[in-house]
Amino acid sequence: MTDTLSNPHAAPGSAAGPAATDPQPGATDRVGVIFPTGMLGGGFPPDTIRRGIELGADAIAVDGGSTDSGPSYLGTATAKTTGSAVARDLRLLLTAASAAGIPLIVTSCGTSGTDSGVDWIADMVTAIAEQEGLSFNVARIYSEQQAGALLPALHAGRIRPLPPLGPLQPDTLLSCTHIVGLMGHEPITQALDAGAQVVLAGRATDTSSVAALALRRGLPAGSAWHAAKTVECGGQCTTSPGRGGVYVHIDQGGFTVEPLDEQAACTPTSVAAHMIYENVDPFRMREPSGTLDTSQATYVALDDRRVRVEGSRFEPAEQYTVKLEGSSLAGYETVILVGIRDPQILGDLDTWVSTLRSMLTSRVQTLLGLQQGEYEIQIRCYGANAVLGPLEPETVAPREVGVLFQARAADQATATAIAKITNPFLLHLPLPGSEHLPSFAFATSPAEMERGAVYEFVLNHAVDVDTPHQLFRTVYSEVGHG
Repeated sequence: MTDTLSNPHAAPGSAAGPAATDPQPGATDRVGVIFPTGMLGGGFPPDTIRRGIELGADAIAVDGGSTDSGPSYLGTATAKTTGSAVARDLRLLLTAASAAGIPLIVTSCGTSGTDSGVDWIADMVTAIAEQEGLSFNVARIYSEQQAGALLPALHAGRIRPLPPLGPLQPDTLLSCTHIVGLMGHEPITQALDAGAQVVLAGRATDTSSVAALALRRGLPAGSAWHAAKTVECGGQCTTSPGRGGVYVHIDQGGFTVEPLDEQAACTPTSVAAHMIYENVDPFRMREPSGTLDTSQATYVALDDRRVRVEGSRFEPAEQYTVKLEGSSLAGYETVILVGIRDPQILGDLDTWVSTLRSMLTSRVQTLLGLQQGEYEIQIRCYGANAVLGPLEPETVAPREVGVLFQARAADQATATAIAKITNPFLLHLPLPGSEHLPSFAFATSPAEMERGAVYEFVLNHAVDVDTPHQLFRTVYSEVGHG
């Protein structure tokens, strides 16, 4: 297998990759895309892929991850999904795409889109191709960034924060264990134009794959980006999200979306509602190249399963930007989970928690010599406003709560020592002045569970770039049976 590294400015068919294959941009006025599941490895019924092919799909696109599940996956460059589940989904998609002669695009490989995540998926693709006797050209698009290489842009004022973060400091940038840039559609379009039949992309916007397929055909940007946003989570834009993915048909006038499972349905409400998902504005969504505006979009039910959407617009940005995501080590953590059903404690839970904090702070200082600021504790009472906290609109006395205690410190031994000091309090701590000694129930034995290294997002910033390809690298490979 021979790899070639792309030159973003090279013409299709040059040394940047294999010879370009049809269709070329503008070759047709429509495109049909299968989006089989919300995330690769999430599973889908095989029959839904066959139905999408029968509907005339021109491509299959699927997302491999996101930041939804927190900073650890980026910080450690590991996947949320299990390899066997990802391989199962990949096998079905690769064999279907190969048989139909259509491309397969996977974005945000390995959950967080790190370089190792792309290679992890690429290794699976190679193994499946050998096992199934498949041959195709593969493009691996890498999106991981080196902190040192970003420093000039930071010093030049070309990196700015996205809410709620503030200005980026060099030390924060350099503290990141991994940094990725979210690519737009352009690197994916370039890979397709260069003849790639399987595109494995690092971190990308959730919408970039479908938008790339539509924009490559010369279709309107408003329809392309809105269609992509609608189907980015597979069946979530339907009334039955658990039944599989969706098929979207994009043309010059708009797009039509329908479930791949014939027992599921899309409605104007279910389709329109997806603009609210993970989006600060129900009508506007920022992409690297501009902003999608759906304020004038119409949603019409064509029948009891399909919805037609028209009127979406796209406003090109004056400055192309790439969002940066970075995760850094925050310390080491030990946790304890305990159940409380004592009605006296639950009747005054806030006092009990504040008493626990006060006594623990004093005890840690006395026994370990640690001051506040040298460690961190959190106490979350699940069943009593643990999720919303003070934003909870209605407070009702719970019958039981699960108290999650978290101790975080600069090393694992210290975090565990703090948890062990807390252990007796979490077993019997009464309310102040109470003559009643309560008993609580640990969920595990030993009660202390070491979580190891924990990470936090420290980069949520946008960097101004000169070209859409500036931060990304593409390597082309020929994968063939025998």
